[in-house]
Amino acid sequence: MPENKLAGKESELVTALTEAIVGVYGDWARDLVSIRLDGVPAGRFAQGGEAVDTNASVVLGVRAGLFDRPDAADITAALGAALTDAIADVLGDELRPGTMVELVPSAPERTFVGGTLAA
Repeated sequence: MPENKLAGKESELVTALTEAIVGVYGDWARDLVSIRLDGVPAGRFAQGGEAVDTNASVVLGVRAGLFDRPDAADITAALGAALTDAIADVLGDELRPGTMVELVPSAPERTFVGGTLAA
């Protein structure tokens, strides 16, 4: 996220991103949502060779099985839209066109929490 847009809005953004995920999956997912915000200082994010402060990126780790579900296209579209909306709502709508959401699959046998294979 652009540091100049993120500063002072961290708590609001964490809440909005969490609610976006819960809105797609349901309240059962709330305790599984883990967020790390990385602010990028001005001049250190570029698009097309030019420094910009209108881009944001979300990387969301999901279980690989998500992509095998019959409703996978609907769920992934909902996640992409909800996370983009959360960023635009909190940090400004000018970030919407430059916001990228990447869903990264993780196989169950490669997901650990607290040093233990996640259930």
